[in-house]
Amino acid sequence: MKNLLKVIFLVQLFIVCVVTFGLLAKSTEAQSPPKENIRVQLEGKSPVAAPPTGEGGRLIKGVTPPQGPLASLSSAKLIYVRSSSLLVGKSVVEEKLTKRPEFQRLGLMITRDINEADLVLELRHDLFTMYVYTAVDQKTSVVVAGGKLSSLGGTVAGKVAKRFLKQMVKARAGLSP
Repeated sequence: MKNLLKVIFLVQLFIVCVVTFGLLAKSTEAQSPPKENIRVQLEGKSPVAAPPTGEGGRLIKGVTPPQGPLASLSSAKLIYVRSSSLLVGKSVVEEKLTKRPEFQRLGLMITRDINEADLVLELRHDLFTMYVYTAVDQKTSVVVAGGKLSSLGGTVAGKVAKRFLKQMVKARAGLSP
């Protein structure tokens, strides 16, 4: 009986490790073929100009890209929420965002159409109790805000909403997020 309990425990431990560390992932960054730097125009979106480059694809000094992370974060109005976490759904994050006073004050809105969004707020479960969120500019695919937090001491969705909106407020005030 003790041996059976040990086997069951070991199988459960293996499953937890596989789920947590993603040992059975279909592919990794190292295995995927290199992606070409191609800009694709999405339907309904204006094309984004590539930053000026010189010989060898290096950026030309003194010339800035069309819009920096701070500018895109401060001008964003429509937010699309995406969650890859099984424990924290996108609707919960959306609810926590809309209930924050900063959300209404900044004139933000949630959209369910990713093509209409200015920012995509992504949430993923990282390790044990850790979660990572990133806000990506939909036009340029540049990460404009993000952070890492723990699920201990409060709800993950509430913490994401609070920290992300704090970064938005700082960006609107002209400070670095």
